[in-house]
Amino acid sequence: MRNRRRRIALAAGVVATALIAWGWFGAALVAPKPTPILLDRNGGFMAQIAAPKDAGYGYWEIADLPPRVVAATVALEDRRFWWHPGVDPVAITRAVWQNLASGNRVSGASTLAMQVVRMQDPASRNYLNKAREASTALFLTLRYGREAVLRQYLKLAPYGNGSHGIAHAARFYFDKPVADLSWAEIAFLAAIPQAPSRMNPLLLDGRADAITRGHRILDALQAGGVITETEHALAASQLDNLPMLDRRTRPENALHAILNLQRMIKDVTPTDPRITTTIAREIQRDVETSTKAYLDRWREAGAEQAAAVVVDVQTGEVLAWVGSAGYFQTGTGAIDFALTERSPGSALKPFIYALALDRGAIGPETKLLDTAFSAGTIANADRSFLGVMSPRRALANSRNVPAANLTKAIGLDETFLYLRLLGINQAERPAAYYGLSLSVGALPTTLEKLTRAYLALADDGVMRNLVWLRNAPAQAGTRVMSVDAARLVTQFLSDPSARLPSFPRMGSTEYPFPVAVKTGTSQGYRDAWTMAFSRKYLVGVWVGRSDAGPMRDVTGAGSAAELARAILLDLHGDVADVAAMTFPTPPNYRLGAEKLPEWSNGRAVKSAAVDPDALVDLTPPDQDSGVVTVVSPRNNMRVIRNPELPDDLASLPLKATVPAGATQVVWYVDGKPFLVGQADTTARWPLQPGLHTFEAKIPYSGLSSTPITIEVE
Repeated sequence: MRNRRRRIALAAGVVATALIAWGWFGAALVAPKPTPILLDRNGGFMAQIAAPKDAGYGYWEIADLPPRVVAATVALEDRRFWWHPGVDPVAITRAVWQNLASGNRVSGASTLAMQVVRMQDPASRNYLNKAREASTALFLTLRYGREAVLRQYLKLAPYGNGSHGIAHAARFYFDKPVADLSWAEIAFLAAIPQAPSRMNPLLLDGRADAITRGHRILDALQAGGVITETEHALAASQLDNLPMLDRRTRPENALHAILNLQRMIKDVTPTDPRITTTIAREIQRDVETSTKAYLDRWREAGAEQAAAVVVDVQTGEVLAWVGSAGYFQTGTGAIDFALTERSPGSALKPFIYALALDRGAIGPETKLLDTAFSAGTIANADRSFLGVMSPRRALANSRNVPAANLTKAIGLDETFLYLRLLGINQAERPAAYYGLSLSVGALPTTLEKLTRAYLALADDGVMRNLVWLRNAPAQAGTRVMSVDAARLVTQFLSDPSARLPSFPRMGSTEYPFPVAVKTGTSQGYRDAWTMAFSRKYLVGVWVGRSDAGPMRDVTGAGSAAELARAILLDLHGDVADVAAMTFPTPPNYRLGAEKLPEWSNGRAVKSAAVDPDALVDLTPPDQDSGVVTVVSPRNNMRVIRNPELPDDLASLPLKATVPAGATQVVWYVDGKPFLVGQADTTARWPLQPGLHTFEAKIPYSGLSSTPITIEVE
């Protein structure tokens, strides 16, 4: 008997020592990092990013312990929290008595500290693990203090539907900070951790159970003198009448955008990890709807997928990101085709022209050859040749031969390195691997990279990253082309008449306001692209197949351009002032005889008297010479008025360059004063049939322009 008692005492000592060691070394406060909630640009819910290992959401820090939340939490869960050392001997005694009396486990006696231990290191429910929790809870309280333990509980406690922590639950269910919760809302939330599955606040039965326990919490608060009878009555009434909570679900049409954001978000604010993105939910929805609808038109021709991106030109913010035509609807919908490398076809040509302009290889007046003897190994898509062309027409018509010859003139390696500078491709293969064919689409890229490069074109040659988060620090950007080159190429791409004869007027590449458009079709009709931008928005579209297989005559202009046009027209709505959307002209050039696109409230103005291949006067305007020059309209212009436009909308822009220091200009039409306007603004003249003369004069100076004559039909 003595030996048995010794062995029992020894075993008890070993167990006690093990529990003490287990508790001592396990007494640490650990938690997953706070997880963010993603909001759209207007503050609407988009998604949550879960903690690693599917640990749910939340774990937000609490800057200061909210007294009302603390009172409600300990009211039923651990009413002697402030005096016991982490283990409540009264609760343990009661639990042992109740369990022995009933023969079953009916009471657990877990304190908040013991629950923290269990939440940090979940284990099966048995007496050994209960003893471990108790030991660790004692040392947790001893090491960190009660307030730290309570703070940890309020960070880890489960509040249903994957939500952890009172701060996250307050935002997730009520969209409030903890400090703004009412007594009713606090009691409702404080009830849930006891049984988060059974008291799911988004289900009717769970909501009813949470309200019932919430009333018990309010009763305990009143009994403890925390709230008055009046406060109790008000809170009880509000608790019974809490509005039904909405289930906040992520929009399926933004899943690729959400996944992109998830990859780029690294650090968040621990106390409020809400992140406002740049995504405009309505635009996102409309773009995906249009993408699906247009893709259905091309499915019979072999098109399987499409992607579309919308960016704000001024800020670089991503407004919509559709990686596929439905994440769940199609077999390949989970692939983000905006991030998939494909052949861009002719979509790279604008950058070759920009490089050629900056290197001095060409000027706006240079004559480029699109002829059989200049073709070499590169052929045009239509197997024909258009002869001698200006850079404007060669690019607008997307001719392969001039583009390849420009690459040869600049140098293959330099062109290749320039495309790398633009971020279009980071291929490890040398330029010789692609040869001159890189100018017509052999160099693979993604819609994201192409969008970023075109944003530089739209932003006067300054490259910056796409912006995904609102209030992000401003980017300095990197200049990758001169202002002159960027604006000239934009002018080339925005001239509807310059696209003739390759692209018909009033087709998918023409808009009722100035838009720079470039299409691309890869070899074998495997990929169809369109990049289009106005002064406000940039839209990129790709159409193709997941297996990179050929489609049947699905071209950039015949497919992607139609979708891009629909998106841009929807974004702009009714354009009130077309003149305000005109692209700026290069600062170091003034307009001479070359035809630049004119727009008159929704219709391009045709000018039969101007040669589209005429030269541009490269002489910089001399602002100090005392010369006044009418820039618009141009001399001898012939304007055809759209008879469908009402009289108050049909107008012509009036613009003049004036000497330095001049602030006003007086416009004379047919020898009579028409209006006085600011020298740096564009005036409008209502179109009237017949021959008309225009003259710009500087008030009180005697300076005037040469009269300009136009004909309106």
